[in-house]
Amino acid sequence: MESPLALYRRYRPETFAEVIGQEHVTEPLRAALANNRVNHAYLFSGPRGCGKTTSARILARALNCEQAPIADPCGECESCRDLARGGPGSIDVIEIDAASHGGVDDARDLREKAFFAPVRSRYKVYIIDEAHMVTTQGFNALLKLVEEPPPHLRFIFATTEPDKVLPTIRSRTHHYPFRLIPPRLLSAYLSELCAKEGVTIDPAALPLVVRAGAGSARDTLSVLDQLLGGAGPAGVTYELATGLLGYTPDTLLDDVVEAFAGGDGAAVFGVVDKVIETGQDPRRFTEDLLRRLRDLVIVAAVPDAPATGLIDVSEDQGERLVAQAARFGPAELSRAADIVASGLTEMRGATAPRLLLELLCARVLLPGSDNAANGALARLDRLEKRMSISGGAPTPTVAAPSPPAQDRPAPIADRPSAPDPAKPVLEPQVVAAPAEPAPVAEPAPAVEPVEPPAAAAPPEPAPEPVAAAPSGELTLVDVRRLWPDIVDATKGMRRLAWMHLTQNCQVVAVDGSTLTLGFANAGARDSFVSGGCDDVLRQAAVDVVGASWKIDTIVDPSAQAEGTPTVTKAATTPAPAVPEAPAVSAAPATTEAPAPWEADPADTPAPEATGAASAAAREAIQQTRSADQPPEQRGPDWATADADAHPDDLDAEHQGVSAAELLQRELGAQMIEEIPHQ
Repeated sequence: MESPLALYRRYRPETFAEVIGQEHVTEPLRAALANNRVNHAYLFSGPRGCGKTTSARILARALNCEQAPIADPCGECESCRDLARGGPGSIDVIEIDAASHGGVDDARDLREKAFFAPVRSRYKVYIIDEAHMVTTQGFNALLKLVEEPPPHLRFIFATTEPDKVLPTIRSRTHHYPFRLIPPRLLSAYLSELCAKEGVTIDPAALPLVVRAGAGSARDTLSVLDQLLGGAGPAGVTYELATGLLGYTPDTLLDDVVEAFAGGDGAAVFGVVDKVIETGQDPRRFTEDLLRRLRDLVIVAAVPDAPATGLIDVSEDQGERLVAQAARFGPAELSRAADIVASGLTEMRGATAPRLLLELLCARVLLPGSDNAANGALARLDRLEKRMSISGGAPTPTVAAPSPPAQDRPAPIADRPSAPDPAKPVLEPQVVAAPAEPAPVAEPAPAVEPVEPPAAAAPPEPAPEPVAAAPSGELTLVDVRRLWPDIVDATKGMRRLAWMHLTQNCQVVAVDGSTLTLGFANAGARDSFVSGGCDDVLRQAAVDVVGASWKIDTIVDPSAQAEGTPTVTKAATTPAPAVPEAPAVSAAPATTEAPAPWEADPADTPAPEATGAASAAAREAIQQTRSADQPPEQRGPDWATADADAHPDDLDAEHQGVSAAELLQRELGAQMIEEIPHQ
């Protein structure tokens, strides 16, 4: 059994109506044939495989049809049957390949035979293919014949380079330029052919076949013929097309684009490694990546481009492109495309294409290293995208509640220059050894409790924001992009929380209004929660991204920092038990008195007495203030407020442990040297 003809030969058009994508040529030719206004010489030019030679044969059939003048050959007469698809051919229609018969001797031979009348047809037609290959001497030999041919003679020149045809010859012909076939039209044509062949084809594979054909009908049908030959029971699948044609799968392109959007360098270089490990060409991957970025640039400018057919992709892929383009800014996409395009040019002839691919990926990931205008615009795009993700500045309804004015220590800049009578209340030497219980002073009018606004009400457990929390829109990738800014915000609020977040934990998941953190060990997790660091983190998230998360903590050994830090610090003796300090006046001291650690060094007693007495004094102050204030106006206790203002100095005292125990429990560090306190 003989093998069937190639697909492009089996489905070669036989009439002008069957020629696709060349209506600007076929319609004028059909009108000229119907009106019997046919010229003696034609020049068909255009890219390869777009229908030049096929149209020349159809024109020859129409000229010699028994029903001429007619727009399309009838297909029934002897001449039409001879020139039909698979026919024996006609003795009066001569095809010459100028690539091998373009010399002056061939032109002289043609000129001698051209004067003989046709044998059975009305016209003797010469179809000269690859006419640009005819030499100058050959064209000169044909010039007089083409200019004034006999009545029975017609010339049709076909070429891909009309500029190389002798101008004197070109000026004596009717020139019809052919074009590449539009992708959408070619996709529909391929679907029809697959239906005729009885083979199913994946809609996602059609754009790949069209892309491989590059607008040429013949090349596209050759590619489709190859896929049809290798198709299994499932037909032409997307996997088969990508494997045989060598294109990068969409999954890899999706992964690398998502990694670029999230600034995830590990994922980007993981994709590059997968490209190399699977044997794909880095140049082809770069070309496919550039094409994907081009699609994203178009989608960013025209969101409905996939639906309107502006870009030829399947429906599900169009949805992915819209989602990916929304995560970039126009300037950031344009800059990434410029970098990839430059890298693709550098890869031509390069001996280490993988190295160049990794370098261009690094440049895409680091817009901050680009001081040009494109880099600045890319950074601006990222800032705008962050604002759109976080919903702008946090609203007052989700801001952290502030304690009343009398519960917060006054800033240094607000202290009066003159001595305050209430100042000795918190001085270390007075608190350490009070002579007698001090009477409870009446609160000053300036610090009377004021009804706080609704936004600054005392905190309730796990408050819910009034407005819709933008955190519902944040993905894990978005949170990891914004995580460094959130952690930096905690450093100024409570240093212990910052130390935990930078050394002992990592973001595990984000789901709606819950943020899950994984800690290296149970001790670090318990210390984070018991120290109120989760509230600090929640407030930092509100300040940075405007999201009020519920902080959930788990033990995740993978969050353990590499290595165990070795800490050298002055030895601290645990404070001995001191009898409860008497009640003292709290109102003036909380607004005007400086903190114990900022007192004059000459007047500061030993650290042991100071730490114990300060703790006792704070407890007495809190008890007095709590007794005097109604429940709805009681702010956070003094120890919490003081620790938030000075987290470095009061953590050990607040938790009642020594510095060595604190370092061992929180950081897993071991004290190796003790330096006596100076």
